[in-house]
Amino acid sequence: MNIKRVGIIANSDKEKAAEYSLRLGRWLSDRGLEVFFEEEIAKKTDMPGIPRSDLASRVDLIVVFGGDGTLLMAARVAMGSDVPVLGVNLGEFGFMTVINLNEMLTAMEIVLEGGCSISRRMMLSVSLEGVEYPALNDVVINRGNLSRMVNLETFVDGKYLSTFKADGLIISTPTGSTAYSLSSGGPIVLPELDSIIINPICPHTLTNRPILLPPDSAIEVIVWTKEGEASMTLDGQDLFILKSGDRVSINKSKKYINLVESPYRDYLEILRTKLGWGELP
Repeated sequence: MNIKRVGIIANSDKEKAAEYSLRLGRWLSDRGLEVFFEEEIAKKTDMPGIPRSDLASRVDLIVVFGGDGTLLMAARVAMGSDVPVLGVNLGEFGFMTVINLNEMLTAMEIVLEGGCSISRRMMLSVSLEGVEYPALNDVVINRGNLSRMVNLETFVDGKYLSTFKADGLIISTPTGSTAYSLSSGGPIVLPELDSIIINPICPHTLTNRPILLPPDSAIEVIVWTKEGEASMTLDGQDLFILKSGDRVSINKSKKYINLVESPYRDYLEILRTKLGWGELP
């Protein structure tokens, strides 16, 4: 990577976001790099800011301060471009924000020297009423506010799979396999394995299990609910209200997002430490 211009996005609600954004910005400027602050964090640092939507066209790297939710938001900015995204963790968990605060500057040295690998992550394209939306982690279809389950008539490549009677359905990428899908009993899928996971949430039929599909699968879900409506969220960022009979189509997107990997820990170590595997009681 030949990095001369860096964009900074941060969760401005986090206590240390402004402090560390400014510290990194000054550190980069001292090394002759051009720095662009996204306008929300710019307000907290008294630095000039530019609209978030303009960042990908202006920079060679985007650094994100926050948790995975902030990085998912930043992914919307970078998707479809070759601009890599580096996540610095200000949250508590952070599967995608792989750099810790105490290693931020040393990691940036390695990145600027071209010593970090890039993980190319697949995304989903979600179609509702003829309009397409992106998702990096997952598509979640949920029942309405009452306690009734929804019936989710599901097809793969035009062939009937099942009508899931459940609290909902998660359609996930490998990146999203460590998010809501994991807490709902889904498998962990390494990012290199482009694939799509279908995972029912609290299904009425206990033999309904998560299914791993090839990445080029075309999925269609028809929502049937006696409550009159259900909901759909994309990456926990966008909310849509669904009516009974609405059809949702999910395919692998033509767009990708490039995430900078940690120079200190591989993916398996991140899994092991974040999930506490092998720890003594």
